Amino acid sequence: MASMSRKHKLLLGLIALVLGLYIIVLLLGRMAHNAHLHDVAEQSAVPNVAIILPHKADSKVSLTLPGTIDAWYQAPIYAQVSGYVKMWYKDYGAVVHQGDVLAEINAPALDAQYAQALADLDAQKAKYNLASVTANRWRAMGHSQAVSGQSVSVATADEQAAYAKMEAAQRNVDHFAALEKFKQIVAPFDGVVTARSINVGDYVNSGGGQLNAAGGASELFTVADTHRLRLFISVPEIFSYMLTDGLTAEVHVPQYPDRIFTAKFLTASLGYDPNTRTAVSEFTLDNADHALWPGTFASVSLKANNNASHLLKIPTGSLVFQEKGMQVATVDQKNTVHFKNIRVGKMADSSTEVQAGITADDRIINNPPADLLEGDPVHIVTPARGYNQSGWEESGDDD
Repeated sequence: MASMSRKHKLLLGLIALVLGLYIIVLLLGRMAHNAHLHDVAEQSAVPNVAIILPHKADSKVSLTLPGTIDAWYQAPIYAQVSGYVKMWYKDYGAVVHQGDVLAEINAPALDAQYAQALADLDAQKAKYNLASVTANRWRAMGHSQAVSGQSVSVATADEQAAYAKMEAAQRNVDHFAALEKFKQIVAPFDGVVTARSINVGDYVNSGGGQLNAAGGASELFTVADTHRLRLFISVPEIFSYMLTDGLTAEVHVPQYPDRIFTAKFLTASLGYDPNTRTAVSEFTLDNADHALWPGTFASVSLKANNNASHLLKIPTGSLVFQEKGMQVATVDQKNTVHFKNIRVGKMADSSTEVQAGITADDRIINNPPADLLEGDPVHIVTPARGYNQSGWEESGDDD
């Protein structure tokens, strides 16, 4: 019995020892886990950042802007007389020369007015001839003192009044004769018909053209001179210094993806649109082969010397907008954050020129976190390959 009691006590002791060892292992594991969590929390509290160094601005500046190609001359042609379209002779795309007849208008009301004006002129001529003969007779009698001077003056005045009425009638005839010529719609210059808005039998209004559904007037034809073209682009205010004599532009259009056209600077508006802060500039394009059409969209590339090549540039994503103005977040040798006020120059999507506030040795945080504060510690890392999409060279320590 005593032997069994000792064995029982030994078994209980072994169980207690194993249980105690197990508890100690659990406690040690929990302590190690808590220590690891503490380290991770402390490490996570310090943000990882990528830094860049400012670069010197490029000696050349490149700019790509949308543009619109327009005809050298383009004229919407309206009717000057009211009537019905008798016939049209030129369709879309027709090559025309100055004076070519595009269409004819049948205007019987105008014809009647012209005939009446001619009849009125004949009547006034007859009255003037009678007044002239009468005045000559009175003047002849006045020389022999057969009639009073007053009678001679009256006859002379009647002659002058008849002459004035005849002249007025002649001007009225000239007016209707000019309108008669407008029954023929002619091309104002050499070019191409780019629009035709009439058909035979359409009624057209004097000075207006065919009335549309909204009651407004529309042109009968549009003729464009396309031997040369005008290219219009809106240049941002900050880049308007580029617009000088001798500037050329490379022009790309969708219909000719493998062809580059050259445009020459002609003039600029010398004023900015307050809504867009841009200036309208005009370039010229030779179009001897008529490959380009008016209304074409164009992508215009401009290159010029950079008047701010002495400045530094940084990624636009590194800018910090604060109440105090524009700032950047820099990192000192102790990896502590300090914000610096800067004055910016030209801003683009990828980079911004800085006029003052930083040096070439400043380590600037690229895309700083929004909750970053002055004096915060940071951990400098280098983004994984392919992560940096800005195209800017970033430097740092590997995480």
